[in-house]
Amino acid sequence: MTEKLEHGTIRASKIYQKEVRALAQIKPFRALRYQLEKAGRIEELTCPPYDIISETQRQAYLERNPYNVIRLELPRGDSPYEEAGKTLEEWLQEGILKQDMEEGLYLYEQEFLSQADHGDKKSLKGLICRVRVEDFAAGVVLPHEETLSKAKTDRFNLMKATNCNFSQIYSLYQDEGHITRSRIENLTKTCAPRYEFSDGLVTHRLWVVNDPVAVSALCEDFAGRKLYIADGHHRYETAINYRNWCRENDFYNPGSEYVMMMLADMADEGLVVFPTHRLVRDLPGFHGPELLKACEAEFDVLPCGDLPEAQSRLSSLYEEGRHAFALYGGSAWNLLALRDPAVMDSVLPEKSRASRLLDVSVLHSLILERCLGIDKENMANQRNLTYTRSAAEAVASVDSGESNCCFLLNPTRVSEIGAVAANGEKMPQKSTYFYPKLITGLVMNLLTEQ
Repeated sequence: MTEKLEHGTIRASKIYQKEVRALAQIKPFRALRYQLEKAGRIEELTCPPYDIISETQRQAYLERNPYNVIRLELPRGDSPYEEAGKTLEEWLQEGILKQDMEEGLYLYEQEFLSQADHGDKKSLKGLICRVRVEDFAAGVVLPHEETLSKAKTDRFNLMKATNCNFSQIYSLYQDEGHITRSRIENLTKTCAPRYEFSDGLVTHRLWVVNDPVAVSALCEDFAGRKLYIADGHHRYETAINYRNWCRENDFYNPGSEYVMMMLADMADEGLVVFPTHRLVRDLPGFHGPELLKACEAEFDVLPCGDLPEAQSRLSSLYEEGRHAFALYGGSAWNLLALRDPAVMDSVLPEKSRASRLLDVSVLHSLILERCLGIDKENMANQRNLTYTRSAAEAVASVDSGESNCCFLLNPTRVSEIGAVAANGEKMPQKSTYFYPKLITGLVMNLLTEQ
């Protein structure tokens, strides 16, 4: 018999015992969570992902509450990783953080406006759980984007020092019947969330599910499914490296075989992907008119009046299914619309059709490489190419002379992400930006625990 308890916990009188073996194997866990009576308000203890936080923002979070999770997730000092490990031990001893008594799954909702400061109200609900770490070759957990070695080294050092996941990897799954989403909807209707707060842009809610019947059903839903990483490629590759390191060093850490993830339905209307725009800088001999002339070989060049017009027309081309970009060189706007997508068959013959026809593939291959001479290694090292999600920031960089020009892109479609990943391929770095980012600090995963 299921009973509802206060504070948003959903549980039953029996203890969950069955372990579900599945292609994508997920399981409940005893999350590490803040004890609010000692630590403070949950909205003061959480923060966005570490890789989008500046040092000024980091200090502001700690000034607001010294127990903010950023102290663990983004440590500083002469020995930052060791300091994070020491801090975690202190907070456990002091009762700032405490593990839940029972294993459970955690339901997480984000409610937000589709364009941050305006647009339609949207909501996305997902499932936070442990997922068995699988090598990419197994075809169970699929990446879609290239990663950087420096970021993986940083996350690996932190994981070794703390033996903990402080933030969850964001992954998607396919569920044509939306069975799992229906279960989540039904469970969240049974009681109030454990946490509910707004960070000014997004309202966050979390429910704790301990009911063995509900837990078992959710876990069994994933039999035969694959998981597609949306955000957190560096952290997943780090989880693989950490698992291997534990095995190779006979380090008994039962939780190392799993990593914490938030799983969302790939077809959920609440999924929002923003584009990441490209800025070209420090390119010797750059000449705007020559670039436009070179682009005419494969693109229709369409002059635009200003940024709003360029964005509006770029969006219209997106709706038409055309591959297009808005180019700004400081004095004029032009739309570049690919005339014949078949040209990509000869440009990237080794790639699948899904990869060849990504907007970023078209831009990188036909314009950045062929017209501007920026090779793949140069792009990866960001010598002549940088990125921003803000169109206004891109324009300002060109107007100030910091960048030679910028290219505004349309967002990558979620269906395109799934198709590329399913083919075992990866997109160029910074191809996607899922909005909003998952908040860090609601739940944590101790890897020393079974």
